[in-house]
Amino acid sequence: MTISRTRSLLMSTALMLAALSLPSQAAQPAGAAAPQRTLGMEQEDTLAQAHDGFLGALAPENLAKPRPKPPFDLTGTWFVNLRRSFADFRFGPPYPEFFEPGQTALREAEEARAKGEPYRDAIGQCFPAGMPMIMTRVHPTSMVQLPTIIYMLFGFTNSMRFIYLDGRQHSDPDIVVYTYNGESIGRWEGNALVVHTKYLEPNQHYIDSGIPISDKFEIIERITMEEPGMLRIDYTMTDPEMWKGEWKSTKRFVRKDYSDIPESECLPNLNENLPGTAEGQRAIEERSAN
Repeated sequence: MTISRTRSLLMSTALMLAALSLPSQAAQPAGAAAPQRTLGMEQEDTLAQAHDGFLGALAPENLAKPRPKPPFDLTGTWFVNLRRSFADFRFGPPYPEFFEPGQTALREAEEARAKGEPYRDAIGQCFPAGMPMIMTRVHPTSMVQLPTIIYMLFGFTNSMRFIYLDGRQHSDPDIVVYTYNGESIGRWEGNALVVHTKYLEPNQHYIDSGIPISDKFEIIERITMEEPGMLRIDYTMTDPEMWKGEWKSTKRFVRKDYSDIPESECLPNLNENLPGTAEGQRAIEERSAN
């Protein structure tokens, strides 16, 4: 199913909900109260996005199922390790062999840097950073690990990511909703957590300096506890429409036990004042011209 068709299904569901709130068109006696509308079980399950045949991650029955003890627990607050280089928040270089869209992005980004201008400023316009870039924003990330799921709450715009550990498979591509952080399914392999993420929304979704992705983009993460308080994630990214073969990168994260996640919203009117955004750059140029 195309992304546009999936969105159409969501819109149909929203319209159904709106219709439930409309008054009945049947004639009513003067002064009579309108009949109360009710929600049927099937409609309720549709609107609640109930799974077809498997329990939710927080269902008590699912949480209580016997499972092997995991080799480590990610619960805590983490920060991307920039002690070696501040540029380590990026995923390249090295880069794979890009096809034309990626080659163009590298060239245009370099030209923009030479002029001191932002390039493909989607995040500055409040589009989500998305995977994998959300993992390396210079903000803390809180993680909560349960037997069935890992919740990641990012300090950067309070984005959320879910890694399911309960043995489910990826959603049917005919009904899945593409999102900026994708659908992540994890499994334990020895001392590592292997996470496969797919179904990522490509609209205004870039890696590093404006490198685009397609709806074929997928990520495999191999997560290990390199040492106490030091998390290592080895990324393998593929996108047959954007580059040849695999794009590999390794990131490390340090535990921050004295940190918490604040509320953080992306506000376009405030971003207009930041030099790193397109609107902020235009404001600087306008002030310089006066």
